[in-house]
Amino acid sequence: MSTPSIRLEISKIYSSPLIESASLGAEDNLYGFEGGTVIQHEREYHLFTAERFGDPELVKMRLAQWRSRDGLSWVRISTLFESSAEFTGKDPRASLWSPMPFFNDDENRWNLFYVAYRSKPNDPTGWYLNHGGRIYRAVSQVPGKGGLGGPYQDIDVILEPGVHSDHWEGLQGVDSFYLYRAQGAWFGFYGSAKTEQTPMTGWAVGLATAPYMAGPWKRCSERNPIKMDESFAENPIVSQLADGTYIAMLDGQNRIGYSTSPDGLAWSQATFLKMPPSAVWWDVLRTPLCRLALSDDGSFAIFFTAITSRRFGGLGRVDVVLEYT
Repeated sequence: MSTPSIRLEISKIYSSPLIESASLGAEDNLYGFEGGTVIQHEREYHLFTAERFGDPELVKMRLAQWRSRDGLSWVRISTLFESSAEFTGKDPRASLWSPMPFFNDDENRWNLFYVAYRSKPNDPTGWYLNHGGRIYRAVSQVPGKGGLGGPYQDIDVILEPGVHSDHWEGLQGVDSFYLYRAQGAWFGFYGSAKTEQTPMTGWAVGLATAPYMAGPWKRCSERNPIKMDESFAENPIVSQLADGTYIAMLDGQNRIGYSTSPDGLAWSQATFLKMPPSAVWWDVLRTPLCRLALSDDGSFAIFFTAITSRRFGGLGRVDVVLEYT
């Protein structure tokens, strides 16, 4: 099965962040936003993101929901979870990241998947600020699609480091999770890195599968890791095009990349967007959050987080046009 040759061309890039340190709702957010996703629900945009709101940096975190009617102006709605910020490596929920909501038809409720880490100061043996990552599944306490905003209750841990980890996984544990349907089953991209190595050799992603959204989830070890990029691939966000082709937006280390698949299992090498230097407002481009259709003409919005020279993570947007070559 072959995949059509697909190219994303930038049609518009917004030259300033949509949410920044001066935005209403970000007053007590010291370091800004990183990761998560944007979805469309009831004709509105909903941002689920990690707020790096205090010290220790990258440890004191909140998972938050923001909402927008036009994808430009945003209002903060709520805090979904807050990390403990415990900094001796004892608490498995010291640092929380990467909230991803999916509606579970079997439960008639929204499920929120997110990452929780242990945290302690780095030392010469490894990068311990975020280590031992586990994927939690939380369920909205309000039934139906109206329960998107929660509140959410933790149900279980669906993926974690341990005896079932693949050889390419390391001290970081499981650093992301995003699920999708393919081949009559559920699949999920997850990531890891050998952050015990100096220098670190890069981030990789693999697939897990389950018969139901709630699990049980099992690594697809015979396929892993999925080689989207030789040195760095993180946080794939998967959707399907009108012709059935799967497309994954991914973080390619200060680049936004995309990979395609005919069946949701075999993935191409990533191609990376070429950002016009005149429109770049960030120092470090971090994480793409989605690929959302704008119209029937093949145009899409890609939201992303990026870090400015003042170390604040803002929300950005670039619009692209999909072309078949």
